[in-house]
Amino acid sequence: MALAAALVASAAAGRFPLWLRSAPRPPAGRAAATGDSPSPRATPSPRATATPTPALPALSPQQMAGQRVIYSYGGLRPPARLLRLIRHGEVGGVIFFAQNVSSPAQIAGVIAELDRANASPLNPVRAPLLLMTDQEGGLVRRVPGAPLPSEREIGQSADPPAEAASAGTGAGLNLRGLGINVNLAPVLDVYRQPGDFDDQFQRSYSMDPAVVARLGARFIRAQQGAGVAATAKHFPGLGAAAPEQDTDLRPVTLTVPLATIRTTDEAPYRAAIAAGVRLVMVSWAVYPALDPARPAGLSPAIVGGELRQRLGFGGVTITDALEAGALRAYGPFGHRGLLAAQAGMDLILCSQQNVSEGQQAAAGLEDGYRDGQLAQPAFLAALQRVLALRAGLGG
Repeated sequence: MALAAALVASAAAGRFPLWLRSAPRPPAGRAAATGDSPSPRATPSPRATATPTPALPALSPQQMAGQRVIYSYGGLRPPARLLRLIRHGEVGGVIFFAQNVSSPAQIAGVIAELDRANASPLNPVRAPLLLMTDQEGGLVRRVPGAPLPSEREIGQSADPPAEAASAGTGAGLNLRGLGINVNLAPVLDVYRQPGDFDDQFQRSYSMDPAVVARLGARFIRAQQGAGVAATAKHFPGLGAAAPEQDTDLRPVTLTVPLATIRTTDEAPYRAAIAAGVRLVMVSWAVYPALDPARPAGLSPAIVGGELRQRLGFGGVTITDALEAGALRAYGPFGHRGLLAAQAGMDLILCSQQNVSEGQQAAAGLEDGYRDGQLAQPAFLAALQRVLALRAGLGG
């Protein structure tokens, strides 16, 4: 009851964090690897996830940059500007929030409109858009329907593995039925104590990394078996964050020992990678034990070294929200997107719910590609991963 009252009060004051404010209320030694930066990249681990590598279509620098950006918009109808960008092959995907959804029929109609734009003869990319949302369960559900239970409720249930698999299947069938092909779930944070950042909103399965690993892998396999790509988040983990340590609002530093990061926070990611997770979202917190200078999603040591090389992830990396308060010191959206790409992030998530943010991020990537701040081989490798993901999601 205290949680419900706090949420109602926060909603009235407009203080929901980015990930929650639009959610409908429920019935529930480091490597110095780099991403697109001009310095040489670290050799990938042989454990990396294998993905198909279709030939790249002929794309302009503007189109290549746009393919690495996830756009958002406000209201119930996608604006003409976004549809035009899609028709011209300048959009990788779109994220939906609760404000974009009035009913299953309405959002299915919007998705059909986006698909028609994507099929334009002006678009050289013949693959589905990445159409995504945060359908975690519990308090974080952008569209009606499954999964209903929160991660905490799953972890405390009589049969957690069965409940996690059921939630994954439910999420996959629900989203796939609407035409959504990527879910930004599950959360793999290992929370430390009751009421902390993750637990206050019931977004963590357990304080036991082995439990989080097992349940997260069950969710991932079940959801992807239903045809919707899963996203493990928020690497390398926000489980140590206190209630007020919200990267959507402000910079966050998590002074967790390296051994704890690797044995506790990263343990669920090993299981997720073994389960074949298609995407990993990297957090905006700073982890001094891994990189004292930059947030994880801007850190080549964390993205390229820890996630790619040490854990062997070969799928698609995606940023958290580019407009997050944790990045205020890193300049405008175009510069933030450039830094993220230099760190090794494949997709830039623009969730401010206006098309301009995505255009600024794409412009930063295009400028970086043209002037050499983003090395061409790494840029093309990131684009290849994104297009392979799209091709693998069917039509």
